[in-house]
Amino acid sequence: MNDVSPEFAAATTEARMVEINGNRLAVEVLGPEGAPVLIAHHGAPGLGSRAEPRASFGRLADTYRVVVFDARGSGQSEGNGTFSHEQWAADIDGLRQWIGAEQVIMAGGSYGGFMAMEYATRYPGRVRAMVLRDTSPDNSHEEKALANALANTRVEIDREKLDRIFAGTVRDDDDLRDCWREILPLYDYVYDPEAVEKKVAATPYRYEAHNYAFQVNIPNYDLKPVLPQVTAPTLITVGRTDWITPVACSELIASLIPGSRLVVFEKSGHSPQIEEAEAWTKVVREFLAGVIRST
Repeated sequence: MNDVSPEFAAATTEARMVEINGNRLAVEVLGPEGAPVLIAHHGAPGLGSRAEPRASFGRLADTYRVVVFDARGSGQSEGNGTFSHEQWAADIDGLRQWIGAEQVIMAGGSYGGFMAMEYATRYPGRVRAMVLRDTSPDNSHEEKALANALANTRVEIDREKLDRIFAGTVRDDDDLRDCWREILPLYDYVYDPEAVEKKVAATPYRYEAHNYAFQVNIPNYDLKPVLPQVTAPTLITVGRTDWITPVACSELIASLIPGSRLVVFEKSGHSPQIEEAEAWTKVVREFLAGVIRST
């Protein structure tokens, strides 16, 4: 699960390499010192990078100290050790300590939403608020996504490639690129073949992290029992035609996290932060402003 757009398909900006838990991470910090810290986690281990959260949450850097990074095994970061949710959550907390924040606003879309919720449930005292986008509380989205992919009328999906990317059995980075190209037409509200090829070219491929996430992490992923314990104010956003983490997944999260707010964007697929950028950003700003005023 990844979100790439022409908005950030340009060359990667310079990052500092920060050692966190014995592994160097590519990190960017945007916004003024002393502002509330927001850590945004990208989606799609092995496919995602800090580019997407930089483009979306970077818009908030006039008000917040925004930290974006390539997770262990993705983008430009090193891939030492394991790619478990426990390790990735510990890396988030390492970044929190490195930036010097007692509490952070935790944000993430798609698989980054998995990790935002993992962090909020594993380190509850460290989360001031949470912003989720197009994500799921458990692995039930995979069955829904498979059905949506096979029922789509845009393109004919190669079932073997679809199964390989979902099973985490891609052979190498080139194979991951081919499988990624196969499913990319499903993501956007409006299908643009030229944009798909730009996204394919802009994506950094790290097949080891992808395979581990889909072979090991997702089969055991289920936060439903612990989400009712989340006390941080939570905003949940999702695109109406999201094929891979459909609206029902966000509705389930909203039913589990007490007092959370759900906003559905009617003209978006998996990426309302791109497809309805102005409206999405306004919703996030207003939500966070309310959190800051009340704390």
